[in-house]
Amino acid sequence: MSDSPPFRPPWWLRNGHANTVYSFLRPRGVRLPPGQADWLAVGGGVELLLRSHWQPSAAPALLVVHGLEGSSEAGYMLTTARFGLEAGFHVIRMNVRGCGEAEARCPALYNSGLSGDVAAAVAWVAARPLVTAVALIGYSMGGNLVLKYAGECGGSPPAALTSVAAVSPCLDLDACATALHRKVNYFYERRFLAGLKRRLRRDAARHPGRYPVEKLDGMGSVREFDDVITGPFTGYRDAADYYQRASAARVLDAIRVPTLILHAEDDPFIVITAASRRACAANPAIRFETTAHGGHCAFINSRRAGAGIYWGEGRVVEFSRACQAAVMAAEPAGVIAPE
Repeated sequence: MSDSPPFRPPWWLRNGHANTVYSFLRPRGVRLPPGQADWLAVGGGVELLLRSHWQPSAAPALLVVHGLEGSSEAGYMLTTARFGLEAGFHVIRMNVRGCGEAEARCPALYNSGLSGDVAAAVAWVAARPLVTAVALIGYSMGGNLVLKYAGECGGSPPAALTSVAAVSPCLDLDACATALHRKVNYFYERRFLAGLKRRLRRDAARHPGRYPVEKLDGMGSVREFDDVITGPFTGYRDAADYYQRASAARVLDAIRVPTLILHAEDDPFIVITAASRRACAANPAIRFETTAHGGHCAFINSRRAGAGIYWGEGRVVEFSRACQAAVMAAEPAGVIAPE
């Protein structure tokens, strides 16, 4: 059982759209202590920007990864960082390649399958002198990335990796792209697509002739963008090939590190298929936790519920802390930390 109080949103946020939008618009007011910008080369001239906050003494670290068209400055990234620091973790907010302030220094586009970048970041964090262990947290696209990485590690994850948590992960990319294109989700898809188009036009200005920017105006869906741009320009044949190969759903059964997947059943556009739910249920390393409400990367809680307003961020930090405590208590190998 979880030590965290259950999620109880206020009545007016018991709707996936309301919780999602309110979470995005609500000022977080998070003030983090001074950190530093660390640049990590991952090959091909690509450097990842890591926003790092270090504790003054040896401690475990949280490595946090954002979602589509996000950055280390996304609201949920800042709140997670604050909770992590308060829990005694070092906190490293990873910008996916080309995101945040790293955009102008990145010669390649990002995509949802770049688990190799997560692997490089985990190795870099684990090698820092004051880091005793590493816990991974990912949101939305970042959730897919950390789950895909954990699955690809299989039975040989890094010794330093103690847990993985994914909030609203798009681990079934094809199903999520289909859901995003529903009429009720027009607002979300338009926002994502506009951001992707703006980013590509900026990149095309730095690299004239590289991308078919003339095709952008006719695109009406993220799937179309992935079919013409993301897939062919990041090593996939098309959108279908990209969605199949980059989805963490393919490797859920191989995950062996203690893992939490947090999903709201009223998430407007994240669909976790029946096959993926069965894979989670069959894997003792995975704790698949659902709530009736909560929206997408939102989980705004009632003030009366006793777990803080930002329940989702608190939940994954608490899971990370519990797994780290279990390791410190030298529990038998293969036993997942009780909560």
